Amino acid sequence: MLSGAFVAGVLLVSLVSGPAQSAPHQPIDFYHSLHSGELKIACGYCHPTAETAAFAGMPSTQLCMSCHRVVSTYQPEIWKLRSYWEMDASIPWNRVTDLPAHVYFNHAAHTASGRMSCEPCHGRVESMALVKQVKPMTMGWCLDCHRKERASTECWSCHR
Repeated sequence: MLSGAFVAGVLLVSLVSGPAQSAPHQPIDFYHSLHSGELKIACGYCHPTAETAAFAGMPSTQLCMSCHRVVSTYQPEIWKLRSYWEMDASIPWNRVTDLPAHVYFNHAAHTASGRMSCEPCHGRVESMALVKQVKPMTMGWCLDCHRKERASTECWSCHR
């Protein structure tokens, strides 16, 4: 009886909090805790369209190499970066924060006003070695935020 209640409790917590996420494998280990934490590089430096476009975008290989031509050049992960740069190729990053295909999300609509920082959705990436999805990104979670921020809760605002 007690074990059944325990299992039910664990299932309830996982349904309410969303699935536990681990950091997806990336082609290059990029440490946000170093770049945005220790070095204090602003999110917008690497994700320049976060406040102006529907997608935050990923840094170009050239942007990464603007520092790494001279910084930490002999580290194995920088060797991987350099190989993409020498091939004039984009790094094939794997998506970390994922929404269902039927959801329309405009990054700029959430960040351009300056009222919303990266943390409510992405967590404290400056303290994460490898970034993982930390929020459930469920309809209920988004609606709670929309209500709190007095944003539209009309269906068409997220479903198009």
